[in-house]
Amino acid sequence: MKNLSHAKMRLIFQKLMKYIGNNIKSFIERPDGPYHFREKKDRVYYVSQKILSIANNIESDNLLSLGTCIGRFTKSGKFRLHITALHHIAPYAQHKIWVKPSAEQQFLYGNNIMKSGLARITEGINQYQGVVVFSMNDLPLGFGVAAKNTADCKHADPVAIICFHEADIGDYIRSEDTLL
Repeated sequence: MKNLSHAKMRLIFQKLMKYIGNNIKSFIERPDGPYHFREKKDRVYYVSQKILSIANNIESDNLLSLGTCIGRFTKSGKFRLHITALHHIAPYAQHKIWVKPSAEQQFLYGNNIMKSGLARITEGINQYQGVVVFSMNDLPLGFGVAAKNTADCKHADPVAIICFHEADIGDYIRSEDTLL
């Protein structure tokens, strides 16, 4: 595990700001202790200070992963969030969309959210803003990008796309066939 360069940290913070805004400080300096980002083979891990200090006793060649993998760097140098970051990011999300029970399954199959499936939306969402998608039971389902701002969503057609799909908890099931 190695420390990230300043440029890579900037990419991570830019991506996180898209979803959690100014809550990044709370995301890193948590009540249970500070958290850090570490990299191994282009994957970025979110790990507590306690675990990190214990892992320093293990040789880096013998260490496969540490903490939670929150994303990876692509070959083109961009940072992509993994769905494993969802439960860490969801409590800090500033922009949220709740979907109706009838639209949950469609989102979990990798489809975009239409106006007819929208149950609630937070105020002040701008177009192309990162959002966290929730079920009506406040269960985080995935990440998305707002296709319209909040004001336009109220007057949109029922078949208009409100949120573009990025990642969801159904990714594990869909990718199971490719892993075997």
